[in-house]
Amino acid sequence: MTRSRALVGAMALVASAGTTTLLTGAAPAAASAPATAVAWHACPQYSEAALERMVPPELRTEFKALWARTECGKVSVPLDHRKPSGRHITVAVTRLKARDQARRAGSLALNPGGPGGSGYLMPVLYVLQRDNGNGEKLNERYDLIGFDPRGVGYSSKVDCRDPGRQPPLRAPITEAAARAAYDWQVKANRACGEQDPAFLGQLTTANVARDLDRVRGALGERKLSYLGISWGTWLGAQYRDLFPGRVQRMWLDSTALPDFRLDAFQAGRATATAQNFGREADWIAARNGTYDFGTTRQQVQAAMARLKEELTARPKTFTDLPEETFDGFLVSQIAGVPSLMWPEAAALLKELRDARSGEPAPPLIKKIFSRADGGGGEPPADLPEDFNGTMNQAVFCNEDTGPRDFDSFWAAFQKDRKRHPVTGDLSMPLNGCAGWPLPVQPVRLHHGNAPLVMSAHRHEVPSPYPWTRDMQDAVGGKVLTVNDDIHGSTAGMASDCAPKIATYFATGRLDGTECEGVPVPTSPDPSTRTLAAPGSTTADLARHLTKPRDVLPVDPSPLGWLDRG
Repeated sequence: MTRSRALVGAMALVASAGTTTLLTGAAPAAASAPATAVAWHACPQYSEAALERMVPPELRTEFKALWARTECGKVSVPLDHRKPSGRHITVAVTRLKARDQARRAGSLALNPGGPGGSGYLMPVLYVLQRDNGNGEKLNERYDLIGFDPRGVGYSSKVDCRDPGRQPPLRAPITEAAARAAYDWQVKANRACGEQDPAFLGQLTTANVARDLDRVRGALGERKLSYLGISWGTWLGAQYRDLFPGRVQRMWLDSTALPDFRLDAFQAGRATATAQNFGREADWIAARNGTYDFGTTRQQVQAAMARLKEELTARPKTFTDLPEETFDGFLVSQIAGVPSLMWPEAAALLKELRDARSGEPAPPLIKKIFSRADGGGGEPPADLPEDFNGTMNQAVFCNEDTGPRDFDSFWAAFQKDRKRHPVTGDLSMPLNGCAGWPLPVQPVRLHHGNAPLVMSAHRHEVPSPYPWTRDMQDAVGGKVLTVNDDIHGSTAGMASDCAPKIATYFATGRLDGTECEGVPVPTSPDPSTRTLAAPGSTTADLARHLTKPRDVLPVDPSPLGWLDRG
């Protein structure tokens, strides 16, 4: 298969991908919902085969001990919150009770992102994140609450039928190929949206927020604390907007933009990707003795542009990787990686430049791409769903208020390719919501005074830094600026920033307004550094470069091995 894989339509963003809303005809946002109790039941017991996919071997015993402490249940919620006596669905929840019940501070709900991401196991997985330490600290006094949003995992859901393979989009993408993909997308979206419109039309972030408030009430809590990452920040912002009096403390990491439009996603991420590629070029230039791409940012960027052009015109193949074709789009992908991948990425670019086509692959190329399909066979039957593409598609498309015609996105794509010769191909040439048949439900956020801290990563791509400032202008709150480029690193990784989360939930105060975050590697040798985050290993680079390219923006999981299977 070619390295510039087909764009696939019904997938999720999530980045870092992704408010609170007044929907036409909606019930008042803060109206009290009838109190319902959690229907507690025995937690699923996972096979060893499932655990192998879920948890690293060295943490498996501790996972089992924490899972034995975990309570599992379901909460009944209205499918349409405007019709509380109508059709009901269930939301699956988990609770890891505070260790110190005498000093218990309340319940803290967690969301890893999406839309479509599962948070069912998040309380346990967050406590297991030892290098960060926040989960264990928070669980000392807080009940940690996980949940699968409606449409995901153990909650009520609908899965649209597989629409088949989209017409391939291979670099350089032509207008004819993009139009064929657009026509396919329209057909697939119409078929999906018409499958169960009553359910799919109620898959919105606002309804997930309303479900979460039902969970709060079912737990018997007057107020709820919340920690959300990526799309989870969009969910948190909407919850705070709809239920300001019910927020105890809230932290949002890698914040979404306040106006939900896929064209704005593309524009913001295209600019951020190009800017971060400039930082990567500086890093490579400072190590010219190792990579020989040039001694300045401009020289490195020019060398990458030439390499991309050469591989686009004459893709390379290797005798021991017969299914793979290495073309110019791979250069764009490598230029868009976060800093923890730079040593491997730069070494990979050097191998691509120097390797001879038609011969055996160089070592790193072989190591990365020979594991492209290394998922370990069919997943175990009891492996919990960690991501639901239908929910992702529905939430994005039910809320996207931007243009969906072919010409608008194609023009923006052309502009990005011209403005950013190396990274512009990473933009979306069409709107993944084209043809979605259900009504758009616009979101309007309001400025408020409920407790809120947002952490913004100055150089990251999935949730570019300006989005957090835009969100602050829209809703208020305090901002912690993190000087790294890693999506969700404050909540999910070890750094000088991470302790600020535990301090905030313990005291309600933000300790400072800036921190360094996850440091950029200094050595070109990956083996010389401590791997502190997902995306920092060769295996994670392999997943980044070999997964299909998605139309809708997908959240990368900040907890690394949450991304199972």
